[in-house]
Parts: sequence; C-alpha cells; structure tokens
Amino acid sequence: MLYPELFRSLESVRWNMETDIPWDQFDASKLSEEQAQTIKMNAITEWSALPATEMFLRDNKHDSDFSAFMSIWFFEEQKHSLVLMEYLRRFRPDLLPTEEELHAVRFEFDPAPPLETLMLHFCGEIRLNHWYRCASDWHTEPVIKHIYKTISHDEARHGGAYLRYMKKALQDVGDSARAAFSKIGVLMASARRTQKPLHPTNLHVNKALFPNDTVQSRLPDPDWLERWLDGQIRFDADWEKKVIERILHNMSLLFERTFENVQDLNRYRKEVMSRLGGGDEAALGHAA
Repeated sequence: MLYPELFRSLESVRWNMETDIPWDQFDASKLSEEQAQTIKMNAITEWSALPATEMFLRDNKHDSDFSAFMSIWFFEEQKHSLVLMEYLRRFRPDLLPTEEELHAVRFEFDPAPPLETLMLHFCGEIRLNHWYRCASDWHTEPVIKHIYKTISHDEARHGGAYLRYMKKALQDVGDSARAAFSKIGVLMASARRTQKPLHPTNLHVNKALFPNDTVQSRLPDPDWLERWLDGQIRFDADWEKKVIERILHNMSLLFERTFENVQDLNRYRKEVMSRLGGGDEAALGHAA
C-alpha cells in the first residue's frame, strides 16, 4: 500500500495556515479590485475538490489504498479554498463566497473509468502548479503572492502522489493502464491546439446537466477562467509549453521511453492499443 508512506511524506511538509502565511505583510495598496475578484473565483473553484472526492471514492471502491489517499488529497485541496477565503475574510470580506456559491459547484459527476480519471487529474495537478506559479507572478500584493506559491507546491506534490499510483497500476494491470494513461496524456499534451485550456474544472462531467455540467459553468462568472488565463495572469504559449514538457517528461519516466513531443506519445499509444488488439478508444467523455 502507498497510503502509509504518502501520509508520512506529505505530513512532513504540510504548511500551517496560521503560522506559515505572512498575514502581517498585507499591503492594501498593492491589491487591485480586479485581482481581488479573481481570488474569489479561485476559492470557489478549489471548493470543487468536494465533488471530485465523492467521484473518486465512488469509482474506486475496488481500491482501498487509493481511496484512503483521498483523505489526504481532499484535506489539502479543501485547505486551498479555505486559505483563499481566509485572505478575503481578513482583507476583502465583501468578496467572501457565500455558502450558496460554494455549494453550486457540488454536483454529481458521471461515472468514468478510474484509470483515465487518475491520469486526467495527474495532468490537472501539473497544470494547476503552473497556473498558480503564474498567478503568483501576476499578483502584486505580498500575502496573496505567497499563498499562490504555497498552494502551487501542494499541487506538485499531489501530482507526484498520483504518479506513484499510476506506477502501481502499471504493475497491476500492465497494458490496460498504459492505454488509459497514454490516451489521456495525448489529449492533455495537445491542449495548445484546442480553443480553451484543458483542465478537470472546465471539462463536461454530467451530460444530463448540460450546459451547466462543468465546474466553471457554475461559478458566479462562468467566463472567468479563460479571462483569468488569457487577459490577467497571461498564461501564454511559453507557460503552456512548460506544462506539456512536464507531462511528456513524466510519461517518459512512467513508460521508460523518451517522448519528445505529443506525436511520439501518440505513436506509443497506438502500439499499446495494437498489443491489446483493439482500435482507438472512444473520445474522452468525462472529467472531474
């Protein structure tokens, strides 16, 4: 089991919201209205760890080890929402999300194959790590800069934990896991070719609720994410390249084969599918 080791390692580096955030360094003159509004949207988005955890537990009833790890992931992800709300409570209480706004992003996700979902969230952690590093650079107020840098480190550690479970899956089910991981890897490493950033919060997760079937669609400002990325923190092609490079690097480590670009990974995916005796799987129909 990985859970006991992951618990010890993550516990050893866990930050304390009261003592590790420099609240006394707040400088009101360096926080713009535009920046403050984005913090509210991010706080609500991070609250979606709640329905994601419910999805993980439902779809991984066969795996008690991974389900136990969710106790760590859920705690730390909910703390991200909490620290952003604490920032607003202290310095912009007028923007503190209401319970109704938070509850709006809690809805049931359609069932999906657990290995694909695991890979999707692994890529999501890589993307969030880079988004929050970029956000820290964009913000000018010292405390929120520190907060975004702090939670970006959490996202990187979570990605590392997911990678451990992916390695375990390779040992347990072999090519079935390779097929699942490479399929989602191709999708997520092709993000710059799409019209919008690919992340679990803005992919469709409940067909019956369309068009309100993504986390982003349930925010007070559904268009916030694209505006935040493109016009505010300016997550540009250079940042996107870093995300794709990290995905490909980790896939190279996982599969013990070098992938210089997404075409290399796609060729590998086709090799695995050929060994399994099947054609291309259906397009991704779920994210969390």
